[in-house]
Amino acid sequence: MANDNVVLRFSDVTFQYSEQRPILDEASFSVRNGSKIALMGQNGAGKTSLFKLILGEYTPQSGGIFRTPKEATIGVAKQVIQPEHMDMTVRDWFATNFEDVPYNLDKHIATVLGAVNLETDISKKVRAHSGGQQARLLLAFALIQDPDILLLDEPTNNLDQEGIEHLTGFLMMYEKTVIIISHDAEFLNTFTDGVLYLDVHTHKVEQYVGNYYNVVEEIAERVERERALNARAEAEIKKKIAQAEVFAHKGGKLRSVAKRMRDTAADMEESMVEVRREDKTIREFTIPAQEFPYDFNGKILDIKKVSIIKKGEPVVKHLDLTLRKRMHILLAGPNGIGKSTLLEKIANGTAEGVTIGDNVRVGYYRQDFSTLDYSQKAYDSLMDVMDKKEEQTLRSTAAGFLLDGKALGNQISHLSEGQKGLLVFARLVLMKPGLLILDEPTNHINFRHLPLIAKAIDAYAGALLLVSHIPDFVSQITIDETVDLGKL
Repeated sequence: MANDNVVLRFSDVTFQYSEQRPILDEASFSVRNGSKIALMGQNGAGKTSLFKLILGEYTPQSGGIFRTPKEATIGVAKQVIQPEHMDMTVRDWFATNFEDVPYNLDKHIATVLGAVNLETDISKKVRAHSGGQQARLLLAFALIQDPDILLLDEPTNNLDQEGIEHLTGFLMMYEKTVIIISHDAEFLNTFTDGVLYLDVHTHKVEQYVGNYYNVVEEIAERVERERALNARAEAEIKKKIAQAEVFAHKGGKLRSVAKRMRDTAADMEESMVEVRREDKTIREFTIPAQEFPYDFNGKILDIKKVSIIKKGEPVVKHLDLTLRKRMHILLAGPNGIGKSTLLEKIANGTAEGVTIGDNVRVGYYRQDFSTLDYSQKAYDSLMDVMDKKEEQTLRSTAAGFLLDGKALGNQISHLSEGQKGLLVFARLVLMKPGLLILDEPTNHINFRHLPLIAKAIDAYAGALLLVSHIPDFVSQITIDETVDLGKL
C-alpha cells in the first residue's frame, strides 16, 4: 500500500536524443513508496526512454532524478528477452543479474519462478520456452533482485488468461513500488492507483491519482472543458477583431481604441488553453485476400496432425481440419503447449501433417516480430512484399498505420515495439495473403487501435489461423471453429 514517502522524483528533467527528437521538457513528478502507477502515452512518446532514465541508462540534459533513499534498487521486466541471451540456460541468464553470483542462486531462482507460476528446468535454454513462458521469465528476472522499484514494460504480452490473472493477483499483493507500461486497459484498472501521462506533443509528464478508467475519464473531461473554453475565447477574439476593424476605419481617437482591442485579442489568443492533441488512431483498413485461379481446389490449408507439448514431452495428435476461404480458426491452449511453434512451422512449411495449397501466399504476424529484418529500413520492408512497386500506395498504406516519412526512413531496429507491430500489419495489407497466421496480434499495440484491427481481421476473406489470449479482442472476430490444443 502506498504511503507518503516519495521513493522516486523527477525535478525539471529535460531529455532529448537530438533537437528533432525531444522526449522530456522540464518534466517533474514524484512517485510514492508502495504505489502502483500506470505510465501512459502515445506510441513513440518516450515511455521506454523514461524507464531508461530511471534506470540510469540515459542521462538527462538538465534537471535531476532522485531516489529516496539513494540506494533504492530498481528491477525491470523488459518487453522481450535480448537475442544474445536466448541461447543461454535459464540459470546462466539469471546469473547475469549479479556482479557476485550468490552461492544459493538456484534457491533464489526457484522462489521467483514460483512467484510467477512457472515450472521449468533451469538448465533448459531460454529459447526453448514459449512466448508466454518467456514473459514470466522476464518478470522473474526482475524480481530476483527484490527491487524497491519494479518497472514492467508490457508484462501481459504472450500471457494466457491464467497467466494474466496470476500476475494481476501478484501485483495487487506486491508491497513495493510498481511503474507499469501496458496497453491492456482492463489489466491496469485492476490494481493501479495513479497514472503518469507522457504527452508526446508538450513533452511534459502529467500526474493523476485514481484507478486507470477514472483517470482516462478525467483526462477526457478535462479536454472537453478546455475545448469549450477555447471555443468561447475564439468567439470573443473574433468579435473584438471585427470591432477593431470598424473603429480603425472611423479614424481619429478611435484608432487607439482599435489598437487596444487588437492587443486584447492578441493577449486572449496567447492565453488560450493548450488543448491536448489526443493520441492518434490508425485509419480503418482491410487486409485484401489473395485472388485464386478458377481451377484452385479451394483447400488453402490442410491439417492432419499436430505436435504439442504435454508434461514436457512432444506428443502427436491427429486432426482432420481443412481451411478454405473465409474460414477463421482460433488456436487455443495454455502457455507452453506449442501454439507458437506450430504456427511458425506452418508458416515456414516444415509442420509434419500440414499441407499449404499450391501458390498460397502466407502472411505471418509473429509475436516477437522476428520475421522482420531489423537491419532493414521500414520503407524497404514494405516495398519487398509488394507485387507492384508503387511508392504512392506504399506511403499511403504506411500513413494509415501512423508510419510517416521519418519512421519509414528508420531502421526497423530503431522503431518502438508498437511501431513494429503496425509495420507488420502494413506489410500484410500490401502482401494480400491467402492464408493469414496471427500469433498474439495485440502484443505492443495501443488499445485504441485494437477495435479497428479486430474489424479488419473479422472481414478478412482468406483463411485465418489466430492465437490470442485477449477474450475481448477475440469476441470481435467471427470464429468458425476453436481448436484447443490442451484438450486434444
